[in-house]
Amino acid sequence: MNQAEAILFALRIWCSIGAIIAAVFLTIGMDRIDEDAQGAYVFRPLLIPGVLVIWPLVLWRWYLYETKRETLGKRYLPPRKAHFAVGMILPLGICLIILAGLNIRQPWPQDIAPIQLSQPAEVSQ
Repeated sequence: MNQAEAILFALRIWCSIGAIIAAVFLTIGMDRIDEDAQGAYVFRPLLIPGVLVIWPLVLWRWYLYETKRETLGKRYLPPRKAHFAVGMILPLGICLIILAGLNIRQPWPQDIAPIQLSQPAEVSQ
């Protein structure tokens, strides 16, 4: 077995496990962890490619919700505290980058004379 065959074999195993988890999660687990998704079956096929790829994360998050270790309030609290500071730092940083770019720009070389380009040749039809 060469390296390419080993990679394809590992990819097939990964996607096979992901397909099994996607089938179980999207039929049973989605209704249990998200009350807004109960009865909404049209969008679930759109989630299949994502679950195939990140199935370990899906299993981990499903485990956290089932054991009541995950709460949405605690999950989103830390970024909210930083929003004001980031909202002030980002515009200042952008202004500093623009000002630095305008001040550091390279001057035109003095020993090179500009050359006038010739007009394009007319094409007869």
